[in-house]
Amino acid sequence: MPRGSHRSGRSLRQSSLGRTTSSYGLVAAALGIGLWLGLSHVINWKPYLVWLVAWGALTLLFYGWDKLQAKRGGWRVPEIVLHGLALAGGVAGGWLGMFIFRHKTQQPEFKLVLITAAVVHAAILTSLLH
Repeated sequence: MPRGSHRSGRSLRQSSLGRTTSSYGLVAAALGIGLWLGLSHVINWKPYLVWLVAWGALTLLFYGWDKLQAKRGGWRVPEIVLHGLALAGGVAGGWLGMFIFRHKTQQPEFKLVLITAAVVHAAILTSLLH
């Protein structure tokens, strides 16, 4: 078998990227749900509002971490994880992360995902509050 290939035909780099994405995704999901559950006991708001706060804070942290890693040349947060965080409810943290850290501002797909997430969560919030 040639060097750098897998039985499945994917390169080692692709396989490593998949594991990195899965790892970041699992960590993000666990942290988001844990933060939501923890804040739910402290903040006496509607659960969906607490959800948005928890995922927004987490998304902001992930944007900051990714920017730091970009400067250091370290392991980056996969873009799909950042998109997933925004779509899960971290849209406010995504926007703040773009502006505070000046991160991902030149990539139109990030703005498109954030706009989409904002519309989706505004619709959900509107329907829940009425």
